[in-house]
Amino acid sequence: MAEAQTSERAVIRREKVGRVVSNKMDKTVVVAVDYLRPHPIYRKTVRQTHKFYAHDETNTCQIGDTVRIEETRPLSKLKRWRVIEVLGSKDQPIAPAVPADIVAPRVAQDNDEDEVQA
Repeated sequence: MAEAQTSERAVIRREKVGRVVSNKMDKTVVVAVDYLRPHPIYRKTVRQTHKFYAHDETNTCQIGDTVRIEETRPLSKLKRWRVIEVLGSKDQPIAPAVPADIVAPRVAQDNDEDEVQA
C-alpha cells in the first residue's frame, strides 16, 4: 500500500534561467540568476543575484552562456541543480523577446516624423 502512494506522487522540480559565471570545476558550473524585486521600504526596484552550483555532465558550458537549470537530488555538499539545456552562448545571445517586424515599423514612423519637421 505504501508503494502505491509513492508511485502516484508527482515530482515538481523548479527551473531557473541564468548565466554561467564559473566553469573551473570538473562537471560543475556556477550559475548566477538575477531577480528584480522592490525594496521593502523604499519600493525602488533592486537587482539581486543568487548563485547556484549545477551539474554539467558533459562539461559543455562556457563562461557567459545562458543556461536552464533544474532542481534535483543532492549531488554533493553544494550541488542541488543540474543543467538541462544551453539557451545561448556567449557569442550567440538569446533571441529577442519582441519580433523584428514589430520593432521595424516603429523605426520607420520615427524617420517620417523627422522629415515632416524639416
